[in-house]
Amino acid sequence: MATGVFGGTFNPVHVGHLRVAEEIREDFHLDSVYFIPSHVPPHKEAAGGLPGERLRMLKAAVRGNASFKVSDMEIRRGGVSYTIDTLKRLERRFDDIHFIIGVDAFRQIDTWHHYEELFYHTGFIVMTRPASLPADIPEMVPEAVRVKLTALGDGVYRHESGKKIYLRAVTQMDISSTKVRDLLRGERSIRYLVPPGVEKIIIERGLYRSSDETR
Repeated sequence: MATGVFGGTFNPVHVGHLRVAEEIREDFHLDSVYFIPSHVPPHKEAAGGLPGERLRMLKAAVRGNASFKVSDMEIRRGGVSYTIDTLKRLERRFDDIHFIIGVDAFRQIDTWHHYEELFYHTGFIVMTRPASLPADIPEMVPEAVRVKLTALGDGVYRHESGKKIYLRAVTQMDISSTKVRDLLRGERSIRYLVPPGVEKIIIERGLYRSSDETR
């Protein structure tokens, strides 16, 4: 089964997350996309607070889409959430894994824990903005990875592991979790930025009224 893996803090999940995941699922004929909220993200100051609430909001967000799944494996594992640990566990269950990642994060892949090893456990679908002109894949990765890539045409590359790396333009939405949190702290509406079920949880629980809740 072809499986997409979409990680992040999702603090909170918003419609931009869902839209790009749906486009990737459809374009790559994925059987499912797993949203995996981190416990403590290695690259962000926000330590992934509200783990239970973030998980609950994700489950509410994907309700009604049979192809979208939510896993709490990183939250249950605790500590810093390293992607390599998650992939090693997922590959015991899935043969064809595609890690969904934004182009800015992919450009910093050499800062990830055991980054060279990642390419032996997953393919990558690198999301770009339609208006941007990103560099080609080899220009985004360090030499240690670049020398192991073979061009297949149309911007697709194969790693020596057999895993493939794709660039894919997705719908650009001016939405971010930071923007949602800022609006809430300013007592502004977040309607149509997050799914109704997520908005309901945020309002009922009074989430993100304090800056402390992002840590």
